[in-house]
Amino acid sequence: MIATDGVEIALGAVLIAVTVYDLFQGVVLPRPAVGRLRFSPTVIRLAWRPWRNVAMRLHRLQTREGLLATFGPLSVMGLLVLWGVLLITGFALIFYGLRDELRPEPETFGTVFYYAAGRMLAFSVSGIEATGGATRTLASLEAASGFGLFALVISLLFSLFSAFQRREVAVVALDALSGAPPSGVQLLENCAHDNMPDQLVATFQEWRMWTVDVLESHLSYPVLLYFRSSHDNEAWPNSFGAVMDAASLVLTTIDGGPVGHARLMYKVGGHLIADMGRYYRVDRELFPGVEREEVMEACDRLRIAGYKLHDTGLAWESFSDLRSKYAPWLNRLARVLALPPAPWIGDRSYLPHRDTRRRGRRLPRITKSSA
Repeated sequence: MIATDGVEIALGAVLIAVTVYDLFQGVVLPRPAVGRLRFSPTVIRLAWRPWRNVAMRLHRLQTREGLLATFGPLSVMGLLVLWGVLLITGFALIFYGLRDELRPEPETFGTVFYYAAGRMLAFSVSGIEATGGATRTLASLEAASGFGLFALVISLLFSLFSAFQRREVAVVALDALSGAPPSGVQLLENCAHDNMPDQLVATFQEWRMWTVDVLESHLSYPVLLYFRSSHDNEAWPNSFGAVMDAASLVLTTIDGGPVGHARLMYKVGGHLIADMGRYYRVDRELFPGVEREEVMEACDRLRIAGYKLHDTGLAWESFSDLRSKYAPWLNRLARVLALPPAPWIGDRSYLPHRDTRRRGRRLPRITKSSA
């Protein structure tokens, strides 16, 4: 064995170790990945930027949304192919370093790569046999790795689509109360117009559990962030923001609402914002994201709907303080994912009453390590 063979064996071992570590973090580990080495999320984030830029150049809305919606499923398939190719390449490098134990001895790395692919994917590779103890052990280990990879692929797909369906069921069901795109004010109006105070309590309870589910699933599987809703004018950040707005209005503006349930919803929602903001490393700023005039208009609508309100001046200060804890991250996320704007969530540049200085104000910048 010459020196270059040792380098090839070491490089192959490192490549296999990195791939297995990423598979463990991305599929097996039932919690967010710890540490700075997050290979899969980094690859997905880097791929999303050019994909989004190309999609945003399309003028037809349905075509643009269709292209953006394919990124999530395609990225999953791309990761699976990438993991397989990296494992095959790692084993091929080790086999190439030990090629004197293969008969007949392969002359090129391409031949060894083909042999390693056959061992991984369980198809017949005639003409090459492992004769040494090291290569036979390595061939058996690679075959086992192939079966393990297929099992993890099946597990990952079931977990991803199960979490996606659970997330979207609540989003679609919320349309009847909050509209599409969703609005927290409309949610409160509909509950009052139809005399359904219990429905407002049930909505806060349901979305509190939804928030916990999304927090766990989207931190464990970051690719879910790029799975878009399958219905027009819907997006889970918009729906979550509408429920959080409704809870904030109950806590600060409405006199006699379900304060306890709203406070629980706000606390759990704040937990989601804090953890996901920390994981995706989103910069924060204390900016509520809505104008005072909009909140005053919302107060008039709530008063007409039959709610008794607190002093609107004090309510605005309290509401803007509560909303500054979650709205900046949701607004920035809506821009990054190119989501359709909703009332009080997403692109706010269209507001006619915003002055030039405020119109030019930018939301927090996502750093290179963010989603």
